Amino acid sequence: MGLGVPTRSIPVPPAPVDDTPAEGVITAAHLKAALHDGGEIALLDVREHGQYGWSHLFYAVPLPYSRLELDIERLVPNKAARVVVYDDGLSTVAARAAARARAIGYRNVLVLDGGVAAWAAAGYELFAGVNVVSKTFGEVVEHELDTPSISAEELQAALARGEDLVVVDGRPVDEYRKMNIPGAICCPNGELVHRIRSIAPDPKTRIVVNCAGRTRSIIGAQTLRDVGVPNPVVALRNGTQGWRLAGFDLEHGSDRLYPEAVDGNDEAADWLVGFAAVNGITFISPEVAGAWLRDASRTTYLLDVRTPEEYELHHAPGALHAPGGQLIQASDQWLGVRNARVVLTCDTGIRSAVVANWLKRMGWDVAVLEGGRSGWGRIGASGLGHEEAAGRLPALVVLRPAEISAMQADGGAPVALIDLRPGMAFRKGHVEGARWAIRPRLAAAVADLAADARIVLIAADPRIARCAAIDLAGLGRKVAGLATADAADWKAAGFNVVATPDEPSEADCIDFLFFVHDRHDGNLEAARRYLAWETGLLAKLDDRERAGFAIIGAGHDVKEGNA
Repeated sequence: MGLGVPTRSIPVPPAPVDDTPAEGVITAAHLKAALHDGGEIALLDVREHGQYGWSHLFYAVPLPYSRLELDIERLVPNKAARVVVYDDGLSTVAARAAARARAIGYRNVLVLDGGVAAWAAAGYELFAGVNVVSKTFGEVVEHELDTPSISAEELQAALARGEDLVVVDGRPVDEYRKMNIPGAICCPNGELVHRIRSIAPDPKTRIVVNCAGRTRSIIGAQTLRDVGVPNPVVALRNGTQGWRLAGFDLEHGSDRLYPEAVDGNDEAADWLVGFAAVNGITFISPEVAGAWLRDASRTTYLLDVRTPEEYELHHAPGALHAPGGQLIQASDQWLGVRNARVVLTCDTGIRSAVVANWLKRMGWDVAVLEGGRSGWGRIGASGLGHEEAAGRLPALVVLRPAEISAMQADGGAPVALIDLRPGMAFRKGHVEGARWAIRPRLAAAVADLAADARIVLIAADPRIARCAAIDLAGLGRKVAGLATADAADWKAAGFNVVATPDEPSEADCIDFLFFVHDRHDGNLEAARRYLAWETGLLAKLDDRERAGFAIIGAGHDVKEGNA
């Protein structure tokens, strides 16, 4: 398996006679130029999660066709933006996705001619894994800034000696609770600067930042070093996976969470002014932010980087929640348009400024909303809304299992159960006789059904069924309704629920990424392959991709305490 990069072959189509794009499509060479011309562009991989994770373009944002209508307006809020969609080059998924995007109102949509196969044939690199831009950025940061790290063996020995140190887990709470370094405190990276004084009040205490692998360990440690924390700070090399590979046990279900009370911020306002000045952080007024959001010529994101609890309690109108640490770690989950403007907000500006500094280094045009919470009411209404997709999806009747049983017995047209839940969920248990399908493959799934068959869609998320119903209607098929019942309800209505561990097959299960998926579940070889993949990302960049990062900020300075 080598470095752990997936080995599935990519079929290469015959080379075109010339590279002049046909109407509605873009060639690989023209796309490569467009990605680096400085203009706004959304590059959307509309294949399913497993397909995307095996091999995709560097700047691609995953938007599975199965949920296109649900996420496209959040990822690409400006319908005038350039949009390029692609698939494997052998299917019609990209063409269908482009048609759906145009139907929603996107005015500048192109399909990559030949998909990933043509991209590879043109000599351009393809990448495995997810959140690749952010993870590659972490490797560049370590390489350029020489972020210090500690091995699992060195950390374990220091803990055994009782050294004055604290291990801080920079991941979200749910990831931390799954597994953590023994004794570690959970403080997501976006909260580190805001709360570190409460966690390590003594400047002599060494701070070790960890994650599950590498990126958040590096970014968390470098964040504390960049803001001038007096403590010695290091990253745990290879995170919890490195800890397990060294033969040490992890804790599970821990609950040592970051402190709610924030101490030591009396000088926060002065610190914020100095940090912003040194690093060239831009602040904008709420009025300017509102004007940007209403500007139809540009894409602007308004993101709240605080904790989920704070966001739910109160947030600026139109702001989406993007926890700061995760926004750096997985920027493609929120930012779908390359070269768009990003406005960050929190309560005081501290967390926004820290995250903005990283996004700026990643190459984003980013600003912080001045005044924090006090300015939220002055933003005004946004002209580029994240519209409610559900309002445009077809309505479906929700059917209970007993009603479906009655339909099967009424002597009418045959009833077909199509299960749209994730493939791995179908494997674990499904109604006997139900067919597993996913939106890109619905035509094949219903091809042998009677023309008048009444189709019942089974889905955990009703919106997925409503998206699929669009395609079934296009095939002339009748959708009788949807079912969201759990196994117990199906059994109570007389249905058998069965497991099929090998169905759908791995090849058919295109919504699941098998690539080192069990690295956190005891498969040490998968962990080795994953870490080798992560450290190998830097070498895969071409000069233009590398130039897209501006790693060292204007005021980068290694403080004495971190030397």
